[in-house]
Amino acid sequence: MKILGISAFYHDAAAALIEDGKVVYAAQEERFTRIKNDASFPENAIRFCLKEACITLEQIDYIAFYDKPFLKFERLLETYYAYAPKGFLSFAKAMPIWLKEKLFTKQLIQKRLKRLNGGKKVKMAILFPEHHLSHAASAFYTSPFAKSAFLTVDGVGEWATTTFGMADGSKGFQIMGELHFPHSLGLFYSSFTYFLGFKVNAGEYKMMGLAPYAVPNSARVQQFIEIIKSQLITIKTDGSFKLNLSYFNFPVGSTMVLPKKWEVLFGFRKRKAEDKLSQIHADLALAAQKVTEEVLVLLITHVKKITKASNLCLAGGVFLNCVANSVLFAKGLFSDIYIQPAAGDAGGALGAGLAAAYLKQPLEFKGMPHPYKVYLGPKYYNQEIERNLKNRKLPFRFYQEEKNLCKVVAGYLAADKVVGWYQGRTEFGPRALGNRSILAAASNPEMQTNLNLKIKFRESFRPFAPAVCVEDYTTYFEAGNPSPYMLFTSSLKPSLCFNLDSGFQDLSLEEKRAIPKSKLPAITHIDYSARVQAVSKEFNARFWQLIQDYKLLTGIGVIVNTSFNVKDEPIVNTPEDAIDCFLKTNMDILVLENYVIEK
Repeated sequence: MKILGISAFYHDAAAALIEDGKVVYAAQEERFTRIKNDASFPENAIRFCLKEACITLEQIDYIAFYDKPFLKFERLLETYYAYAPKGFLSFAKAMPIWLKEKLFTKQLIQKRLKRLNGGKKVKMAILFPEHHLSHAASAFYTSPFAKSAFLTVDGVGEWATTTFGMADGSKGFQIMGELHFPHSLGLFYSSFTYFLGFKVNAGEYKMMGLAPYAVPNSARVQQFIEIIKSQLITIKTDGSFKLNLSYFNFPVGSTMVLPKKWEVLFGFRKRKAEDKLSQIHADLALAAQKVTEEVLVLLITHVKKITKASNLCLAGGVFLNCVANSVLFAKGLFSDIYIQPAAGDAGGALGAGLAAAYLKQPLEFKGMPHPYKVYLGPKYYNQEIERNLKNRKLPFRFYQEEKNLCKVVAGYLAADKVVGWYQGRTEFGPRALGNRSILAAASNPEMQTNLNLKIKFRESFRPFAPAVCVEDYTTYFEAGNPSPYMLFTSSLKPSLCFNLDSGFQDLSLEEKRAIPKSKLPAITHIDYSARVQAVSKEFNARFWQLIQDYKLLTGIGVIVNTSFNVKDEPIVNTPEDAIDCFLKTNMDILVLENYVIEK
């Protein structure tokens, strides 16, 4: 049975093809349209899935959409009614869109599928799993567990903002508890993202990266935490909570918060995107991060108490917060924690298709025997790449043997060259995991600045993630969760870290960033942590080999791995995208499959 899962119309549209309960192909629409977080109907992603599987739409048994539009519309109406007449302008803006398109999502999907099918009507049934069921299914059915607890936390689905329960490979899902809109941990975190001048649904990871620049136990951070917990959120011992809605504007407004009230509360004005970041911004970011972590710890403690499960699956956009994930893992409440790497709404397409597959077929899920591989998107072959290079009149060298290619590229990295590394299928999800990556030496103290300002064109404070072969993980990092998905942080070994002067905390954010923290300064965050990708030969053989060859040359088994894109653009998809990115940045080397291009 073939099922096409779809997420669309809010943010991070995607499509996934599920065949007999297994993920075959998946892709995000943004990779094709080049519009970051594209929410439009994923026509290009669907075309890709069908083309790769060599099938037509008529051969699809079911379409599964990742939430229930009527329930979402009900929530919208009830919320506006509860707040009336407040929010009328937002209501007047939202209603035409809903009445014209979103309320009739089924008809809209049928219309778009008909267009994709050359004008011929598509007759298969369209299923609408609930949003948080899609999240839960995306995690459980790609996990190594035959049975586990699950917890989903995001902004909002239809009504639910948090759900938990048990997942069983032969019985399905049992929901044991929910929290409902407007009380949302995802929207709580996004409110601080907004107040600190970052873009909602896109800049939350920037706030997470800013938080460690605060002094953890400083008086101001503690004061901010107390203000948040006394004025903005009431937290109960089971992890449930309520927001003080008099300070928030997202239920019916066009902004996340009421800036004037927050400015009085925290003592500084809302930051504009172009404003320079200062210590007070980092302090508030850390306070919000710590309160979020507190809620999540209480939640998983409650989940453990109720379910008594050994394992836990997590999904929803909140679990892209790798710092919080590491706090949860360190608690040791569960034997293992698995997080679906496309934990946000793009992964909803995956989950909707998987939920439908196990609902409509007599399948039993026994756990994934091997790590779930995210390399599900488009792949381009050497002939097409060579044609592109010749059309652009770019000189290149071709390496037939993988072992020769990896040795040559390792040599470039050892010489402190920045390498665009384009291999195999595109990753599904927000992380570049060794197929659409920019690679560099982690030991170069200037590399973080060079990558941020000259190649990524982004804020200088942003940290970079390391990739290390799983066999060498404990050589460089303290015990943690050696994830292949970059979803957890780990501290560097103390033997690699430098002692900082007593006056370090009095420096500006930029001065703090510029001081090397370890022997691997390009990947060491200000708190001596790093968001590690642990690469196994089984998971990505060519990337693993490259890191091994670099280690043979340098004695260092860690390299920088950041996504192959620049600020505000999606990760590159086609060879043309990669060439364009290479030419407009200060990248030194481009590797397209077996072709090497020097600038």
